[in-house]
Amino acid sequence: MTAFLTAIEAHALETRAGRDDTGNRSARKGFFTDTTLCIGCKACEVACKQWNQLPDDGFNFSAMSYDNTVELGASTWRHVSFIERPMALSNQDAGGFSWLFNSDVCKHCVRAGCLESCPTGAIVRTEFDSVYVQPDICNGCGYCVVSCPFGVIDRREDDGRAWKCTLCYDRLKAGMEPACAKACPTDSIKFGDLPALQQIARQRVERLHKDGLPEAYLYGADAADQPGTEGLNAFFLLVDKPEAYNLPPDPVTPAKKAKEAWISFACAAAGLAAAAIGSVIAGRKRG
Repeated sequence: MTAFLTAIEAHALETRAGRDDTGNRSARKGFFTDTTLCIGCKACEVACKQWNQLPDDGFNFSAMSYDNTVELGASTWRHVSFIERPMALSNQDAGGFSWLFNSDVCKHCVRAGCLESCPTGAIVRTEFDSVYVQPDICNGCGYCVVSCPFGVIDRREDDGRAWKCTLCYDRLKAGMEPACAKACPTDSIKFGDLPALQQIARQRVERLHKDGLPEAYLYGADAADQPGTEGLNAFFLLVDKPEAYNLPPDPVTPAKKAKEAWISFACAAAGLAAAAIGSVIAGRKRG
């Protein structure tokens, strides 16, 4: 079961987040999900629910192919999506389709909107550079929910608190890999040190390009690839546009838009003031 953190422990983690004992930022852990290897078996979903003792999502027919969980949520921290793509119509494959699979998860953003918007300090960054929600401190305000550009974090109906993937923090503390990665039979979900994962991912893309899959690319691998979040600690290899996987094409942490929002507000206020002054002047001239 996921271990809770005390306020003192949480503050200590924030101070040394992502750094080893020497202070170097080399302790960053994360996921690299290769969608070309995913077979849609949902072993990761089951392992995640089992280890974290998550409640079921109801047993309702979604009418969305073989997808019964539909999306990430407070009780679904790993979600395997089934994407059906129509094939090019011809005499041989008229009406046919191909599959895309993706095991989605919290991205543990380098610049995390949920963490920056939390007013109680319930969301912290751990020593593994993951983003962790402390349920005993969360007050259920929901600011984190609206601040996540990926729509990952959510509140449970029974208690109103926010929940999401913890990167299996309790397992990492014990030197174990996350349950989802451990259970994946095709190694579609790779876990490890982030720099090593990034290198593996780039080599995989090069290999796929040589093997005749030029559309393969990395999503959120680093800050250059995704400046709006400054990179993701859980990134993906995709072969279609992000929207096909229900991922935003250009996610941005809300705080990054604060400056332009204030500039827009100032311009609007100045415009209203100018209009008011002009109205007064025009009224005096008529008088």
